Amino acid sequence: MNDARASRPLLLARFPVMAQVPAAQLDELLAASSLRKVEAGSTLFEAGMPCEGFPLVLEGSVRVATRSAGGREIVLYRVSPGEACILSGSCLMGEIPYTARGVAETDVVLLKIAPAHFQRLLLEAAPFRRFVFETYGTRLAEVMELLEEVAFRKLDTRLARLLIQRGPLIEATHQNLADELGSVRVFISRLLRNFEERGWVRLERERICVVDPKALAEFALG
Repeated sequence: MNDARASRPLLLARFPVMAQVPAAQLDELLAASSLRKVEAGSTLFEAGMPCEGFPLVLEGSVRVATRSAGGREIVLYRVSPGEACILSGSCLMGEIPYTARGVAETDVVLLKIAPAHFQRLLLEAAPFRRFVFETYGTRLAEVMELLEEVAFRKLDTRLARLLIQRGPLIEATHQNLADELGSVRVFISRLLRNFEERGWVRLERERICVVDPKALAEFALG
């Protein structure tokens, strides 16, 4: 029994939709799939790389981001346990290379479905097909919200909103927050110091504590 087959109980727990795939087909899929264990900070894929499979995240978190020619990065979405990287799916269906970068934010365990079996599941397994397209819909809504944030909201209110979402204790550097918001560290540090002076946050080494979430939320509403 290979590692991918041994992951079957965890796969079914994280992705109940896979229980609706016929047992024989699921056995065949697992036999052809690979189980990957990746350390935090590792790059899973880069823009321009070919896609070698459809990853299902069993443990950990993956950050998918795009980067400008000048090196600025903005996070498109994260993939958590029980979720799939939909960019990988679009690359497989369109037979195109990756257009963004995927990085393991924590130690990650993922099951990578071979391209041929991914295509077969789409054609033959209606529950899996629904799962893929529902995931597309969710990710598209997230990216549209991100576009609205970047295009129409000021950086200070975007930062306040991010702190509320991630708080009350955010384990991140100022550079991490700048990357997430598509900005630069110096601007984020300046805004955080201003928030601290107002008594909304407390800045510590590589983390931010939200001490007045009500005031921060009111500011985020603009």
